[in-house]
Amino acid sequence: MKSDEMVLVPFEDDFFKDREQLKDFVAQCDSIVHLAAMNRGNPAEIYNCNIDLVKRLIDAVEETKHRPHIIFSSSLKEKRDDHYGRSKREGRRLLEKWALKNHTRFKALVIPNVFGPFGKPFYNSVVATFCHQLTHNLEPKIDVDAHLELIYINDLVDIIHSALKEDCKEMCVRVKHTAVEKVSEILSKLCEFKTFYLEKNIVPNLSSYFQVCLFNTFRSYINNDHYPVYLDLHTDQRGHLAEIIKSNIGGQIFFSVTKPGITRGNHFHRRKIERFCVVEGKAVIKLRRIGTEEIIKYCVTGNKPSFVDIPVFHTHNITNTGTKDLYTLFWTNEFFDPENSDTYYEEVG
Repeated sequence: MKSDEMVLVPFEDDFFKDREQLKDFVAQCDSIVHLAAMNRGNPAEIYNCNIDLVKRLIDAVEETKHRPHIIFSSSLKEKRDDHYGRSKREGRRLLEKWALKNHTRFKALVIPNVFGPFGKPFYNSVVATFCHQLTHNLEPKIDVDAHLELIYINDLVDIIHSALKEDCKEMCVRVKHTAVEKVSEILSKLCEFKTFYLEKNIVPNLSSYFQVCLFNTFRSYINNDHYPVYLDLHTDQRGHLAEIIKSNIGGQIFFSVTKPGITRGNHFHRRKIERFCVVEGKAVIKLRRIGTEEIIKYCVTGNKPSFVDIPVFHTHNITNTGTKDLYTLFWTNEFFDPENSDTYYEEVG
């Protein structure tokens, strides 16, 4: 979301437990995106929790006499007659009724299966579960080999961003999926990622947008201690040689020379696959996942060449910690486009 277009009002889940905090929050908002919901657990608890969250929101806006534009995230599963489906369907209708009564804007987005980095395994999606299992040496299992209508989280965020700006008269909109994949096909592709990327250090063939999204999702479940990956040195009387990148997708390679004490970076990417490799000098590579405080550090040196791949949604930088110039090679899976750079500034800390 572009900071020059909108201001984000901080929200905490605990606001739903504190009436005054929730009222204070809604009073500050011109628009509210209601994403909160429970979708796993005791059926009756799921229904009661989701309806209660909607009612608390409505009570808060009524008591403040504020009329924000509300966007409600529903699900394709609202057609089902189970507790979750009914809670989403009835929650949407409660908000529609409130909006009509108060002559204010409301939109429900009926969303297909969402996948993307950092989803909760065994909760958010089968993609999250498979990615977690494969990166932690667990055996995935297919319960129902169905065809899934899928949307990547970045695409959904863009749709929500557009919905916040537009004045659409429709109260309920079905969000179009961006891919339809069979569960077994998803697992097969993820197994291929594990074989090529984790076991052979080869960036796999990513011939479609969906595969890039799936690969970036897979990478987000790899443990931090997987890096740095040290290169095999082929040494003889001439010196040594190392293979830095094996890739089936092309991309762009560039290098930098960094003076002692200087830091480069402090930005994150939403879609790019990026590799850092120090070939001469000493450096520390720092990463921090957006929205968290933990800083991950990798100390690297040209004396023992290694690479670090940067996960999406991790702000990162590299600092020359030596006394001489630092030489670093970089690879990314796409050409740099100044009109669509996928580069967002944020200090690592």
